[in-house]
Parts: sequence; C-alpha cells; structure tokens
Amino acid sequence: MKKIIFGICIIFFLSINVWAENVKNIVVETLAKSSSSWDGKALPAYPQGQPEVTILRIKIPAGAKLEMHNHPVINAGVLIAGELTVVTEDNKTLHLKAGDSIVEVVNKAHYGKNEGNQTAEIIVFYAGVVNKPITFK
Repeated sequence: MKKIIFGICIIFFLSINVWAENVKNIVVETLAKSSSSWDGKALPAYPQGQPEVTILRIKIPAGAKLEMHNHPVINAGVLIAGELTVVTEDNKTLHLKAGDSIVEVVNKAHYGKNEGNQTAEIIVFYAGVVNKPITFK
C-alpha cells in the first residue's frame, strides 16, 4: 500500500511540473499579506460559526462620502479605479489610488470619501459567518 501511495505522489508531482512548464508568462503579485489592519492594529480571531465569504464591488461617485460604519469581520480590498480616502474615528487617514490594496480596520468606526473627480471602485473580500452582518452603521 505504501508503494502505491508513493507512486501516486510521484505521478502527481511530475504532472504538476509538466503543467507548470506548459504555462508561460504567469505572474503572481501579492497585493496584501498582513496580520494587522492598515492602522497597525492586530487583526482579531476569525468568528466562530460556518464561514461565509462575501465579495463586494463598491462604486463611490466623485465627491461622495460614506456614512461612519464599522466591520465586525476581517476584510480586505483592492481599489481598481479612482481614489479613496479612509478616515477612522480617531482621525487616522489612509489615501488610496487605483491599484492600492487595503486590509481594513475591524470593530473600529470609519468612513470613506472620494475626493477625486471620477468614480472610485473597490472590490472588498469579507471573511464572515453565515447569518451575521459584515457592516454596522
């Protein structure tokens, strides 16, 4: 049995090498990897319960300001268009431009505002739990 498992592992690794050799010009770029939010605070433990990932595309028109809110779950995003400024309740500020990533603050009131002249568009990934909110106003 051990020889069969060993053989399967060898075949698997060889097939991965062949696949990797046939894939050309693939570029992988880490946009964010952090155990703390952008304000330097450590991220909390994941909540208990059935995990649920939510991915939102949020469009914020030029000149718009979001309401003060907070997120009880870890979330991160990438601004894909425009500019966005994030301000926390204690006035810490982060300015984002298209292509920038953010590991958002958790359980801390904040708001975003678009001070640019085009719509800001951000894709945000939330690591939540089924039947629990990802945002509180």
